This record gives sequence, C-alpha cells and structure tokens, in this order.
Amino acid sequence: MSLGDAGDERQRSSLRAMAHPLRLRMLSLLTGAELSASEVARELEITQANASYHLRALVKAGYLIEAGTQKVRGGVAKKYRYIAGEMPADRRRHEPTEADFELWLAAHQAELRRRLLERSAAIFDADAEVWLDPGDWERARELVQQASLLVHQQAKPPRSEGTKRVNFMAILFEMTS
Repeated sequence: MSLGDAGDERQRSSLRAMAHPLRLRMLSLLTGAELSASEVARELEITQANASYHLRALVKAGYLIEAGTQKVRGGVAKKYRYIAGEMPADRRRHEPTEADFELWLAAHQAELRRRLLERSAAIFDADAEVWLDPGDWERARELVQQASLLVHQQAKPPRSEGTKRVNFMAILFEMTS
C-alpha cells in the first residue's frame, strides 16, 4: 500500500464511520456528556463489546475524543465525548464516493425514521427546493449552523433533571442546475 493509498483509506474510514445508525446515536448521546463504553451500552441497550467497537471506530475516524478516564472495579474505563463543530480534516476535504454517500444516506434515513417514531409532540419541519441569491443562501447556512452549535453546546447528559429529549436534524445543500 502506497502512502497515498493510506490517506485514501483514512478518508474512506472517516466517511464510513458516520454511515451507521448506531454511531449517529452515539454521537448524539456523547454531545453534552462524557460517557464510558459501558454507560453508552446501558443507555442504548446494546452490549458493551458492541459499544466499544463502534466507539473505537468513531475515535479512529476523528469524530470522538477520549475525554478522560474513570476508575471502575479494579480497572480504568475511558470516557468519550463528541465536540460539535470539530470534523476530521480528511472529511472536510474529501468528496464522498457514490457508495460512501449511499451508506451515509441509508444511516441517516434509518435514524430519522427511528426518531420520528419516538416523537412525543408535534413536528416542526421546513422543506424548500428553491432558488436563492448567494448572499441569502449563505445567511441561511450561517443561521442553521448557529442553531446547530447552540443545540450541541447546550446539550446536557441524558435524563438530566429539567431537560427534555429533542431531535435537531438539518441538512442543507446546493443542487445541480
């Protein structure tokens, strides 16, 4: 494998790390909380081995940081955290292959379906396929980015007193003419 091949493999690994509904749930869970693999497993009702496997993939791809350790029954458990707005440099530069995009899309569709089926209140949604002036498009993107950062930065650990479980999902993109 050449040096270029290794870089391409890291890019594919980073993109594919997000192409799994369970990993999307983990990123959401680890926004506002530092949790160990066993805590993630309990919250998502999966095995610790499964949680550890997916957490390692997200760390390797650069989506999670190891945020410390916790002593547990004669051992030490790593704590993980997702930091909003920090995206692996490889992913920012890399245009996904069609196969990578299809995996990403399927994961997001599955996760959106799960979330919608778990809703407890009316849905606020917005949908538009329109033509905009470039300045208006940029302003819309900035506003959604600000809302996303607010939601991520103010996220609390799961089931914190005085909080409510909510969903925030936004996808904006330019289309072909």
